[in-house]
Amino acid sequence: MSDVSITELRRNLPKYLAKVRDGQKVRITSHGKIVAEISQPRVAEDQNQRAVLKSSVLRYDRPFDPAFEASDWNVHL
Repeated sequence: MSDVSITELRRNLPKYLAKVRDGQKVRITSHGKIVAEISQPRVAEDQNQRAVLKSSVLRYDRPFDPAFEASDWNVHL
């Protein structure tokens, strides 16, 4: 893991992005304090979340029809 100041990161961004592509993490510092971290995305986790969301979407063939029958509504006036 590399620590780099914001100024150094601005000057040599391609160099640090290459490190990230190679699997390293880069911590960004401001006045000696860590303010951020750059790392590769967690692809497997992102793909799993997309799969969960995709399977949770309902499909309505007739979107203008009521989703429920009137008798399913428990309305007390």
